Amino acid sequence: MKAIRERTREHMPTVLLTLLSIIQALSLEFLWSHVKESAYLFTWSWDACLYWTQIGATFLGIVQIWIVYSSNALRFRWVPRTSDSIFPFFVGLFEFGLIESLGPGNLGWWFGCFGLLYALMTWIDHSIMRHARRDGSNNDFFSQFKPATLRDFYPAITIFLVIEFVAAALLIDGGGGPFTLLALIASALLVLWFMRTSSMYWNRSVSDKLTEKSD
Repeated sequence: MKAIRERTREHMPTVLLTLLSIIQALSLEFLWSHVKESAYLFTWSWDACLYWTQIGATFLGIVQIWIVYSSNALRFRWVPRTSDSIFPFFVGLFEFGLIESLGPGNLGWWFGCFGLLYALMTWIDHSIMRHARRDGSNNDFFSQFKPATLRDFYPAITIFLVIEFVAAALLIDGGGGPFTLLALIASALLVLWFMRTSSMYWNRSVSDKLTEKSD
């Protein structure tokens, strides 16, 4: 049993990243096809400005998903669960839904998918961290932080509710005005902020100080 556990711990990152890379490649291909087939994106208009911002936020979201998965798989080792192999498929479904809802008339659905994908990735990230904390090989990193409590998720819950409120508002009136543009810019900035946070944790994980401590 111990040999099986060690084998799965060592091979899971490769399996996980291979599976996710296939899903991300399909998502990017789907996104590129949408851009090529949408003539309104290549005219000087308010719609072009609005929906290029939407495409940019979608692309950043796809990149951030890869950052979350790849950084966790490279930094930590944990005994995998069945859910670790299932979650990437749900991520792919929401990514495809996000891309499918790009463009005029679907702004409410896009924000709805964006919020659900944000909630799913928050759950996945926490789930990986929780199980990685139980593995003694990751103690050098987790000894710097206390285990997360419900209070730590209040900001994430608030962000999710705001995104879904925007989705509901746009489903009612269709959107397309300055409010929609501001909401899309805020979505892109939110993803950029998460990228910055991920970068900070990555740098802390591979810092010379932590490496010396583990030695």
